[in-house]
Amino acid sequence: MSEKTTLKIGGMTCASCASVIEYSLKKEKGINSANVNLASEKAYIDFDQNILAEKDIRKIIKSLGYSVVEGDNIGNEAKKLKIRFILSLIFGLPVMYTMVSGAMGLPKYVLAILSAIVILICFDIWKSGFKKLIKLSPNMDSLIFIGTAVAFFYSLVETFLGGDVYFESAIFILIFISLGKYLEETTKGKTSSAIKSLIGLQPKTATVIKNGTESEILISEVQVGDIILVKPGEKIPVDGVVVEGYSGVDEKAITGESIPVEKKKGDQVIGATINKTGVFKFKATKVGKDTMLSQIIRIVEDAMGSKAPIQLLADKVSFYFVPTVIVIALVAGVVWFVALHQLSTALAIFVAVLIIACPCALGLATPTAVMMGTGLAAKNGILIKSSSALEIAKDVNMVVFDKTGTLTKGEPVVTEIISINKDFIEEDILQIAASVEKNSEHPLAQAIVDKAKEKNIALSEIEGFQAIPGKGVEAEFNGKKILLGTRKLMKDSKISVDLIEDKMIALENQGKTAMILAVGKKIVGIIAVADVLKENSKKAVEMLHKMGKQVAIITGDNKRVGEAIAKQLGIDRVLAEVLPQGKSDEIKKLQRPANGHPGMVVAMVGDGINDAPALAQANLGIALGSGTDVAMETGEIVLIKDDLRDVVKAMDLSRYTLNKIKQNLFWAFFYNIIGIPVAAGVLFPLTGWLLNPSVAAAAMAFSSVSVVLNSLSMKGYKS
Repeated sequence: MSEKTTLKIGGMTCASCASVIEYSLKKEKGINSANVNLASEKAYIDFDQNILAEKDIRKIIKSLGYSVVEGDNIGNEAKKLKIRFILSLIFGLPVMYTMVSGAMGLPKYVLAILSAIVILICFDIWKSGFKKLIKLSPNMDSLIFIGTAVAFFYSLVETFLGGDVYFESAIFILIFISLGKYLEETTKGKTSSAIKSLIGLQPKTATVIKNGTESEILISEVQVGDIILVKPGEKIPVDGVVVEGYSGVDEKAITGESIPVEKKKGDQVIGATINKTGVFKFKATKVGKDTMLSQIIRIVEDAMGSKAPIQLLADKVSFYFVPTVIVIALVAGVVWFVALHQLSTALAIFVAVLIIACPCALGLATPTAVMMGTGLAAKNGILIKSSSALEIAKDVNMVVFDKTGTLTKGEPVVTEIISINKDFIEEDILQIAASVEKNSEHPLAQAIVDKAKEKNIALSEIEGFQAIPGKGVEAEFNGKKILLGTRKLMKDSKISVDLIEDKMIALENQGKTAMILAVGKKIVGIIAVADVLKENSKKAVEMLHKMGKQVAIITGDNKRVGEAIAKQLGIDRVLAEVLPQGKSDEIKKLQRPANGHPGMVVAMVGDGINDAPALAQANLGIALGSGTDVAMETGEIVLIKDDLRDVVKAMDLSRYTLNKIKQNLFWAFFYNIIGIPVAAGVLFPLTGWLLNPSVAAAAMAFSSVSVVLNSLSMKGYKS
């Protein structure tokens, strides 16, 4: 039985740590998948409960020299690192000042003592580096440990022998590493601010009415069916349906919608949104992990824990990075010792190579950008369910919209009732059609029933009701067979539609769906139904065209209706008369290479219920949130708001996030590709210049912080 768990890991210092943990977990029998995110310091694991338990996974992590942390301690960790930096700076400054200027003239043994104190303050780094080295899974701390230990103990020996000492190298490195780790922890914490703000939206209590008495209870105690009172300015505690009262509700925190939404009896309300004006009561329908906010948090966390394909290269490099750097440092040190016969110079080069190498930048490049991108999207009412969706979105060149409920409001109305047989007047046609359709849940059926109610027409009992997907319905009424639906339905029953074809065409050219009513074997009438287009449908299509995307409409209606709507919206292609089960086949056709042209990269936009197969078949499935149920099984992107412009925003945000990932990876690779050879002394034969280990430490600290700062700059995104 598959189970998912998220564990917060302590002791990770670089991408190599994340890679080693991930590699070790994936090797373990019973673990289906494991993603370790350095930025959030979490492991996202899918495992088989029948083979191993969560406690076994914890043991594996601990056996590698890491810990499993309970709760979120980012603030505490940052405080601890700040204290470490300040103390190491206080005791290290006299050493650095003396070694650089010689002004104070402190004796060497005093410098050795002060240096030893700094090492004790930063002993966590040495301890971590040594442990990982012994376990043959060296990390960044191992590089720092080797470099600073060599510099310190070499200087300690020279203190007694009367030679030159290099205490400042070891001390300067540890001080800069402490500063870098503090800045990195602080900025890393900011990249996860989106998820923290979502969690912070949850109210703590709810006012429940039982037996006419109001009582305040903890939100965890609210049950489905409870009647809850909400006053002006209060947060709505859970999801539900209004049973009494009227108000305007600010849903911006959840949907990104800036204008308060009116709520009256029968309307849905979302937990964590804010009641602005009136007082109302609502019935709780979803509590705990089932609320919309909980679903959003879960989706965003899953996306932050997933890996984009572009990260795989960085992961592979990170896994082999530290051992490779140790080898390069040893080779460089030996080569320069042989060439110059100067131990101090060879030592400086050896230490500089170890210190300048930065696997952190590689490990932080992708997850920090993904965390910012998915967080930004969530604030705009867009849920990106996986990192891979970010990469797919940039390649999409065809966007296919479902018609009913996606481009249109899905609230059709009857516009015409046309009598074809003199024995049946308009009221008769509507009465028969509504009596048949009262058993159907289709939006067109609802429009007919609503029209009958509007005209106060009494509905009759029918027998043998049967829905025929994509064609219509059949039933028995007063002993006669009734058919209501498309031309196909009539032709299947061998009923000719030739006499009404002109009327049908005229209605369809206006974008209306024309349904034929047959009693027995005779056509008696036509009912025309029109669905209203969503207000932003046309704008969304225009914006997609500006982005260079082709746009198609897919519908079960005939081609004339599809073309009429396509003409109104400026849509390029019409896929008409497609039965629900045939939608995924149409997507496949678009994806298939033909006539020497590569297949389309298709994004399908639908409501996530009827369109599930097509959403799954598309390269990128974009599902519209259905009420408060946003945890769609299909669709990599879920749009909470009913605004098609968010399709464009989702694709633009994906492009923007991917660009940031590429920038981060470029600088991370560029830094190491340039920095390591320079530290190894490649410029020395040409310029006589060698990189000071202290400068290498400063550069290393800056590299990972700069990557995180570049991701944080995404806060300024404007669509």
